[in-house]
Amino acid sequence: MIVPWAVILCAVLAGVGMTFGDGAAQVITSGPSGCKAVALTFDMCPVREGGGYDAPLIDLLIERRIPATFFLSGRWIAAHETEVKKLLAVPFFELGTHGQVHAHLPGLDAARQRAEIVGPVALLEKRFGYRGSLFRPPYGEYDDTTVETARALGLRFILWNVVSGDPDPRLSQARMLDELRARVQDGGIIVFHANGKGRHTRAVIDELSRELLQQRGLQPMTVTELLDRCNAPSSHDAGARPH
Repeated sequence: MIVPWAVILCAVLAGVGMTFGDGAAQVITSGPSGCKAVALTFDMCPVREGGGYDAPLIDLLIERRIPATFFLSGRWIAAHETEVKKLLAVPFFELGTHGQVHAHLPGLDAARQRAEIVGPVALLEKRFGYRGSLFRPPYGEYDDTTVETARALGLRFILWNVVSGDPDPRLSQARMLDELRARVQDGGIIVFHANGKGRHTRAVIDELSRELLQQRGLQPMTVTELLDRCNAPSSHDAGARPH
């Protein structure tokens, strides 16, 4: 069963969980609400133009020693061997996967979904010796087959509960920060982009780390740290805005 976007959005805004089908399509959208931490996550979708790598943003994260989780598509991995090695060399970064070609997974049959999901996992392991354990579906779209496939592969199914909106050309830096101030809560998982398509992302992360996180006492963590070090994760079957 495909999860309708309008239903997902209503559930996220209402802060409620939902069950689809037999309840198999359950995904993680946040850590526990009592956890004084957040996970900053960055999608690496394939790009048609540009270098596909936001070096100033990555350099800021390294300079500030800000933990981060990156979700890499297989096509992006194949085109960015040097950049993947750089990310892997940072001890407070972790890598997850984001589908092979950033496809709309619910439109594919089970075999094609499996190929899309397993492709970047196998590539990371074969070429870089890294076993990625986190999976984020492109556009935040999934159905029961998507989740069951990820589970069969031993992957954690990770979405988010805060959208930065950084690919949206209509959002100013000030508006992005206002939205984050209003939405970021304990245990939050925030989605950004680090493939060069995020607008104002570096400046927003700079301000976010200096102001919002420090003032609220929220410690940046990787997704795995957020889920494993802050008690049990909150599991929901609702996603957030696709991107």
